[in-house]
Amino acid sequence: MIRLSPWPSPGELKKYYPESYWFAPGATTASRLEEFYRRLVLRDHVNFVAAALKTQERGPVLDIGCGGALFGKLLRDRGYPCFGLDFSQTAATVGWSTNKVPVALGDFKLAPFREGSFGAVTMFHVLEHLYDPLDALSAVHKLLRPGGCLIVQVPNAACWQFLLFGEAWNGIDVPRHLVDFKARDLDTMLARSGFELVRHKYFSLRDNPAGLASTLAPGLDPMARRIRRPNEGPRSKLLRDLLYLGLVGVAVPFTLLEAACQAGSTVMVEARKKGA
Repeated sequence: MIRLSPWPSPGELKKYYPESYWFAPGATTASRLEEFYRRLVLRDHVNFVAAALKTQERGPVLDIGCGGALFGKLLRDRGYPCFGLDFSQTAATVGWSTNKVPVALGDFKLAPFREGSFGAVTMFHVLEHLYDPLDALSAVHKLLRPGGCLIVQVPNAACWQFLLFGEAWNGIDVPRHLVDFKARDLDTMLARSGFELVRHKYFSLRDNPAGLASTLAPGLDPMARRIRRPNEGPRSKLLRDLLYLGLVGVAVPFTLLEAACQAGSTVMVEARKKGA
């Protein structure tokens, strides 16, 4: 496990999450292209979660760190009732106004949900942003029903990309990532929090190729550009998006190979709350 040192204070850290950090659909060609791409690659996440929920009663599902709740919408379209939780007002507004997913605003430990409310909880790229991931998993454990399902995804510091690029690897993301995990670190933490491991997935169509593309060409990364170039013109944005998309496509074969060797740049884990 890799810990950022020294840790920024909550006030300092907030500066690195401007409202432009979250994607909001727009009317431009570039925005529509990004929206289409997001829907396409998120199906990989939806399929993984839907497979886990086949043995569960249908929901409800809580997506912690839901952003604009596009994942929640796609999951709901499969027949699973879904709620979101995020600390961003912008994300919560987009979640409801655009994707019709109810989103609670705030810290999930103080969220307005009773213990045992959910059949499943998803946390995609959340734990690495938290000061105390173990405490967070304990709080999630309480939100789940006995036998409930937790799907958690984090960057995998035991990947080939980190070996090749070191601190330049996109998965480090200083200072937003306070902790970076190797897959075995996450397994240990889940077991300590009362979860039984079910399965692992080392390839994410949304995250692994894009992460390598952002490592190789950080100036093309869409999220980084939203933060650093908020007034980017539509033509420039479209051109850079297309270049980035091409680089993502080129990155797919390598990321598939490292994932096949269980050294993918992300790891997604399905775990069950013990006591079913």
